[in-house]
Amino acid sequence: MLSALVWGVIAASSLTAGALLALLRDWRAGLVGGVLSFGAGALISSVAFELAQHGLKLGGPRPVAIGLALGALAFFVADRAVSKIGGRSEGGSGGLPLALGALLDGIPEQAVLGIGLATGKGVSVALLVAIFISNLPEAIGSASDMRKSGKPSKDVMSLWALVTFVCALATLGGYAIAQAVGSHVKAGIDGFAAGALLVMLVDSMIPEAKKKAGNVAGLVTVLGFAVAAGLSNLN
Repeated sequence: MLSALVWGVIAASSLTAGALLALLRDWRAGLVGGVLSFGAGALISSVAFELAQHGLKLGGPRPVAIGLALGALAFFVADRAVSKIGGRSEGGSGGLPLALGALLDGIPEQAVLGIGLATGKGVSVALLVAIFISNLPEAIGSASDMRKSGKPSKDVMSLWALVTFVCALATLGGYAIAQAVGSHVKAGIDGFAAGALLVMLVDSMIPEAKKKAGNVAGLVTVLGFAVAAGLSNLN
């Protein structure tokens, strides 16, 4: 269980790192979009080669399909709730909604790390890289907006440190749940995370990457997919 927490902190630490980078300097939208595109491709690969594949091996197609539908619906509803209070808009109300948006994206990603550890797979290098990279542009963009709105640097860092901590705890939660349930439920959890991530990618991450990176977004996304797919074969 301690290892799940440690790996969760490592994966989520890029949220704090991204906020710090945003406070140190201004970042071009194209660069942020490029990193976002690479992270999107890496996450797509993780959904295909880590979550869906592992879930099918554990419990077959039915629990994975049910998990996919439930995860997609849960993220859709939660994301709309966050959007209504400004969590997907520029600036937000004092920065808290922006942090809620990052938290909503991070929880299913991080929980899967813990599930992998609990099922004896060990740490997925591909998923770890995908989470770490995809966190950076979201934290940079959001923390930059907070800084421009006049929020003190100390408050920005405190807020993102809290988001990092909660996301790390999600890894621990994923580990604990996977330890307590059977293979069919674990397969459903894999499907749930995959469904949530797919909705996040299509509704939020990929459109933002295209907006910021322009025409190169597709190429960089494929590069991220290829790198993560290669890393999946190392596990």
